[in-house]
Amino acid sequence: MSITASERRLVTLLVEDNPADVFLIRQAILSHSLDLDLYVASDGDQAYEFIERADNDSESPCPELVLLDLNLPKRSGREVLVRLRQSTGCSTVPVVILTSSDLSDDRKELSTLGANRYFCKPSTYDEFLKIGAVIKELLPALSNGRTTP
Repeated sequence: MSITASERRLVTLLVEDNPADVFLIRQAILSHSLDLDLYVASDGDQAYEFIERADNDSESPCPELVLLDLNLPKRSGREVLVRLRQSTGCSTVPVVILTSSDLSDDRKELSTLGANRYFCKPSTYDEFLKIGAVIKELLPALSNGRTTP
């Protein structure tokens, strides 16, 4: 029996260096019953490597959604976003920026670089879980083969 696209789990790359935020994002995914294969890169270099493998190895998954922190060790989230948009196989993947910055200049710059959504990390647990709703909003577009919301 083969797996249909609707039964397949969405390959999601989370690029986040803070273990507490990774935990909260996992909780948000669980609380919204999202069926995702979550890969975690804890710095910009690991995210670059994930993208490189997807571009150069047909056995390696290309993410279908990227959750990207901006403030990362080794390479910034901006650098990762630029690399993703230059990818041969993953350039159209939707990207949700995760950041504590709510500056309009940051939003404009990241939109210009190709970010699809912007999620400002809140200070409360319940507010943080709302990232699950943002992901859920993107799922119909992703499951229909479209890559932008």
